[in-house]
Amino acid sequence: MKRSADLPMGIRPVVAMSNEYPSGYVDPLHSHARAQLSLAKSGVLSFTMNNANYLLPLNRAIWIPAGMPHSARFRGKVIGLTIYIEPDVSGSLSRPKIFAASPLVRALIEEVTTFEHAYDVDGREGRVVQLLLEEIARAPEATMRVPMPYDSRLQRVCDTILADPAISSDLDDCAQIAGMGRRTFTRLFKQQLGMGLATWRQQVRIMEAVSLLSAGLSITTVAFEVGYESASAFTAMFHRTVGAPPSSYQRH
Repeated sequence: MKRSADLPMGIRPVVAMSNEYPSGYVDPLHSHARAQLSLAKSGVLSFTMNNANYLLPLNRAIWIPAGMPHSARFRGKVIGLTIYIEPDVSGSLSRPKIFAASPLVRALIEEVTTFEHAYDVDGREGRVVQLLLEEIARAPEATMRVPMPYDSRLQRVCDTILADPAISSDLDDCAQIAGMGRRTFTRLFKQQLGMGLATWRQQVRIMEAVSLLSAGLSITTVAFEVGYESASAFTAMFHRTVGAPPSSYQRH
């Protein structure tokens, strides 16, 4: 598996790679001197940064500014495309951004990952890179995020649920994972996240469901993957919460 450290970063202002990640792989908290642009071609990819978890469905790309600490989690076999951009050429993109990856943006990202590292900055390759940066800047945001706690004990609970949204741990189970009493856990969770555990878990499941639906999975399969025992119960919850049926998010 390739790593960003293996890339010849000094050779050009933009360097890219394509990589495969095994299901369950976690890239722990780190940062880069360059901005990072990532797109998943398969699987489910999520990033945690700025005390929030961001999900990356297949029709979304993410921009991470230079120097921003982040971690990544991979569910299913993920084929990821990643581009590293020097701050001097990344323009005004100074904060995280998840945006719709239009067919043009996807094609540009895939094209850049095929370039030789020492590509011609003043030739066709350089113009493709410039067009990609312009398209990122103008793309509308389509952020899918849930808040994350500051407390490391609560983070253990949230990381457990993010790793498997279908997990059915109740309040007592989660309090035990956090090493707290039930009342302390409930109070601190709501204090830091502005909502109870059940509401937060539901947001995680909806976010996961949207990603799986956009990847082409059936509603029934997605319902089981996010912890529902029937497609009808999942559909009712999804429609009530999102305001649209799951079918509206399916890739046809």
